[in-house]
Amino acid sequence: MSSPLVFIDGDQGTTGLQIHERLRGRTDLSLFTLAASERKDPRRRAEAINACDIAILCLPDAAAREAVNAIVNPAVRVIDASSAHRTHPDWTYGFPEMAPGQAARIANARRVTNPGCYPTGAIGLLRPLVQAGLVPASYPVSIHAVSGYSGRGRAGVEEYEGPDAVSAAFQVYGLELAHKHPPEIQQHAGLAQRPIFVPAYGAFRQGIVLTVPLALRLLAPDVDGATLHACLARHYAGAAHVHVLPLHESRALKHLDPQVLNGTNDMHLSVFPNMEHGHVLLSAVFDNLGKGASGAAVQNLNLMLTQQ
Repeated sequence: MSSPLVFIDGDQGTTGLQIHERLRGRTDLSLFTLAASERKDPRRRAEAINACDIAILCLPDAAAREAVNAIVNPAVRVIDASSAHRTHPDWTYGFPEMAPGQAARIANARRVTNPGCYPTGAIGLLRPLVQAGLVPASYPVSIHAVSGYSGRGRAGVEEYEGPDAVSAAFQVYGLELAHKHPPEIQQHAGLAQRPIFVPAYGAFRQGIVLTVPLALRLLAPDVDGATLHACLARHYAGAAHVHVLPLHESRALKHLDPQVLNGTNDMHLSVFPNMEHGHVLLSAVFDNLGKGASGAAVQNLNLMLTQQ
């Protein structure tokens, strides 16, 4: 039996390059991409995607939709790393730890949409708490996150590493509060209204720290930091790539390093309660090119290969 044929469409961007690197040398699959002269040829791209077993799309949203529309072979399965299908009801959301049975749904799916980098952290923190009734679905959620500049793709890398590199250590963006991620977060976290999302880039290549502040007076009765922590710990018990730090470890932390998990597919979640003021801070730390993009795509690919 021949090994499954995996086609990466768009392997020259930051996500595609890292997926290619993570799959290089695998003997359980055959990996191929298009030559530079063929990448913009619609006919050749359509031939390639219809000839593979699993396609991984690392493309802008419009190009990802075009690639999916070009599929006529019903056997082709897709992992879309763009944001084109993340709220589409016919696509399976590619966050295996999100809910019981989600890994199995991904393994059996024909169409899998890879989560966004920031939503991975936000949904990872909020969904278990909302589903357990500890955080009301109507809670006015605000999210702040700082990513490495590779989150902007090649443009971000060029801005910080190119000949005309900027020197800004920190840049808050999305000031119009119209970022593309809130609908994805709202839907998959189970929120009743759009969260406020304030993203930023730091002067480091990759890594994310994402935080969500909570006021205990707005939560369900008798909920405290320990209750929130216990819920997250139960939800992710046994998860290979999502780890909830024990409360005593969180209390010992003086800062959060966005780069501490770079190069891995892991995500660390923490709960920081201040009972005197009735406040709790939730945090997620992970690699925006690992669990936030390329690592997640490979994790989903591995699940899908079990049913190939």
